[in-house]
Amino acid sequence: MSTNNNLEKKSSFFQDNLKSIIFIGTAIVVLIVLYIGYQKIYLAPRAGEAADAMYKAEEFALIDSLQKKAIDGDGSFLGFQQIAEEYSNTPSANIANAYLGGLYLREQNFQEAIKYLKKYSETGSEILDPLVIGLIGDAYSESHDYKNAADYYKKASEKSKNSYTTPLFLKKLGLVYEQLDENKLAAEAYSKIKTDYPESTEATTIDGPLARAEAKL
Repeated sequence: MSTNNNLEKKSSFFQDNLKSIIFIGTAIVVLIVLYIGYQKIYLAPRAGEAADAMYKAEEFALIDSLQKKAIDGDGSFLGFQQIAEEYSNTPSANIANAYLGGLYLREQNFQEAIKYLKKYSETGSEILDPLVIGLIGDAYSESHDYKNAADYYKKASEKSKNSYTTPLFLKKLGLVYEQLDENKLAAEAYSKIKTDYPESTEATTIDGPLARAEAKL
């Protein structure tokens, strides 16, 4: 393959992945919304104190300039790091690990992101569980570890069949398959979006990546 083709391939990959950057930011907001519902359903007596400590860290997480305070606290309020450690084995600590992973991912501290996201225990949520798995894929993808990224994107896309996370991670799966020169698998992932999730946002822009993958078969 020529140098120009390699450059075009890399450029195309990162252009298609611009949506991932936006997704990493919005994932934090999604986690907050999901946590509110999770707290009401699963809150145990000991977790009450931990849940009370979460609200300020959540506020910090929504403000870009206060990301460090969301992680470490500010002396008066606990950050997610301390909540995860001091209230281990509570629902709030579990969600704090997911927050920490998302925040470290936003900071491009990919190894810390992976570490905390992997500490998250599945809750049975059809959105939150695949979202966290997919964020691990994002961390590996941004680290250029495309093999591990593909494994996690595949797992995320299969974890829960829904029109939000499934097509999102199928597209990311296709993109990393292209990076691995697994163009048949990439085309299959893209085709699945088109046939199984035609109303999704990803389906509206999937023809280009699909044609590109098929052209390389």
